Amino acid sequence: MSSMISVSGLRKSFGDHEVLQGIDLSVAEREVVAVIGPSGSGKSTLLRCINRLESPDAGSVVVDGVDVTAPGVDLDRVRTTMGMVFQSFNLFPHKTALGNVTLALRRVLRLRPDVADERGRTMLTRVGLAGREGAYPAQLSGGQQQRVAIARALAMEPKVMLFDEVTSALDPELVGEVLEVMRDLAQGGMTMVVVTHEMGFAREVCDRVMFMDGGVVVEEGPPAELFGAPREARTKSFLSKVL
Repeated sequence: MSSMISVSGLRKSFGDHEVLQGIDLSVAEREVVAVIGPSGSGKSTLLRCINRLESPDAGSVVVDGVDVTAPGVDLDRVRTTMGMVFQSFNLFPHKTALGNVTLALRRVLRLRPDVADERGRTMLTRVGLAGREGAYPAQLSGGQQQRVAIARALAMEPKVMLFDEVTSALDPELVGEVLEVMRDLAQGGMTMVVVTHEMGFAREVCDRVMFMDGGVVVEEGPPAELFGAPREARTKSFLSKVL
């Protein structure tokens, strides 16, 4: 399979603190990769560099054949190929679920309102929110708001989805409904990079798991290997605390 995401020698510092210390990562088309590790290990910064919310200090990121770190790259166009969902839902409180999903379709893709609305309704149905198109964020549970955020990203028809700890702000009973949507996406062949604390999801759904600590990739491999027989002492220590 061809590589959908290729990260090479990625470095990023904030002040004197080097958060990413030369990360290499390749994600094949249709592959689902989980990124796990302690807080502050650089996981979220890696995702933010992949979609250029942060500018790397060194290294390159190629997504679907486009070097997104190249000077003069059209970032707006690049980001239409990558959907990103965050820990916080980032919904506009004054817009309905449908209004949140269709905003970028109208403003970025310049779709006609009727076409945008039809696609928006389709995406809300896809994440299990048929009939809630007219609801405002305050009328939705946290899990429903996060599913609106996923629908909004999917509406742009991205080739890659990036998930940054999307369940960590949810009440425990709401986590499952969001993970179920992500599981369906994975089964449908979406290329995904998932920063997560949900080890069961990483073990069951992902093709590969990458353990990061201190800005480096300590270890990676198939879930059965990494969870069942980790090679590195640091990985064993981390998993002993979270499993």
